[in-house]
Amino acid sequence: MSAGRPRILIGLAAIVAANALVLSYPSVYPTGTTIYEPDKTWSGYTVFGTPEQKGAVVVDMNGRLVKRWTQVAAVPGPMRLLPGGFIMGGDERRRPHQEARRLVQVDWDGKVVWSFDRGDRITNDKGVETWIARQHHDWQREGSPVGYFAPDQLPLLDRGRTLILAHQNVDVPAITDKRLEDDRLIEVGWDGQVVWDWRASDHVDELGFSEDARKALRADPNWNDQRKSADWLHINAASYLGPNRWYDAGDRRFHPDNVMISSREACIIAIIERATGAVVWRMGPDYRDTPALAKLEQIVGQHHPHIIPKGLPGAGHLLVFDNGGVAGYGAPNPAAPTGRGSVRRIQSRVLEINPVTFEKVWEYVIGGQESVSFFSHYVSSAQRLPNGNTLVTEGWDGRIFELTPDKDIVWEYVSPYFGNDPTRTNRIFRAHRAPYDWVPQVPRPAETRVLRPDITTFRVPGAPDD
Repeated sequence: MSAGRPRILIGLAAIVAANALVLSYPSVYPTGTTIYEPDKTWSGYTVFGTPEQKGAVVVDMNGRLVKRWTQVAAVPGPMRLLPGGFIMGGDERRRPHQEARRLVQVDWDGKVVWSFDRGDRITNDKGVETWIARQHHDWQREGSPVGYFAPDQLPLLDRGRTLILAHQNVDVPAITDKRLEDDRLIEVGWDGQVVWDWRASDHVDELGFSEDARKALRADPNWNDQRKSADWLHINAASYLGPNRWYDAGDRRFHPDNVMISSREACIIAIIERATGAVVWRMGPDYRDTPALAKLEQIVGQHHPHIIPKGLPGAGHLLVFDNGGVAGYGAPNPAAPTGRGSVRRIQSRVLEINPVTFEKVWEYVIGGQESVSFFSHYVSSAQRLPNGNTLVTEGWDGRIFELTPDKDIVWEYVSPYFGNDPTRTNRIFRAHRAPYDWVPQVPRPAETRVLRPDITTFRVPGAPDD
């Protein structure tokens, strides 16, 4: 088990009765790298965003800070390292919204070499109309199928398209009488011109909602008083499928230019056909729809579903962090009086799935009464590494760890970067691992094994023993 922050569940009845998730953990615990077995890992640099606009950081396998960019700071959203020591992500969060004013690519010295802000025209706090990106939760530069490292598939640095997940406020009476904060996919060229545009609310009838779910959605579409809009789907991931064996075998649903999306609020994973905008493949919202999905069991509040790229172990399979927690629209029940938040599970899973048969290929989960010891009810991700290991971001408690196919933890890191708010959160939206040679500006770091401490005897220096 982990040497990082232990998780202890309290107030089970309160969790069942309310949307709030009540969790308790020690106030003192180790941060930084707590486990490292160099001969069993796929070593490189790990990049992630920090809370409270403190920027994007790159750390080495021993947890040493390699670089921090404060120019890239809008969380939630992925901060991605690009070859040559570039960083890319949202530059400033537009509060209280979960969105960035600009999407930027920044070089090692902090210079912005590319930016996009022409997503939507809004009225700012001073009453002036201005353009902003409204980018949130995801983006992807052409050349890299899912925005992380895969052999022979590198993101373009000075040209190419960029897929952007953005917001747009709309009124759609067929869904609800409340103003929607709708999810929008746009594809922009290197010159910043929008060359493709897709809006989720135009496709509500393709998303598989039952009559009960549509009633719940109409009554309670996740309204936010501060934003004066309803984040009805809360799409938290969007990525091109990229080259894959299903399309090579003739299944046109898996065209490399098609886009996989994830609706956290509705428990939906879907593929959007770029050529038509149609939903051509879908899992959820109700995983009882087919025997294969029922065997997989309900996915709840998931993050970062994507097709593992060619050249990596498991290529063509769907990899997803199945959070658990509270999500979904359905029939009202005592725990979800309006029907929103109708499904819940106090446990996370990482799933590798055959996207054609829905067969479960591989899973990481903690079973039994200790199931809550692996649980992140929001944020989080999973990345397949070239050696077959999987990098997991258990985001709510700032923990990243690398698993072997046999599910041994061979690297673990707990973020020491905390926000300034009263919760002192060190949450991580999504982390990814990149090769050492993507950062030519610094020498390759020395790798020092970190032995897993015996936590039964681990004491704060100076504290009395038994």
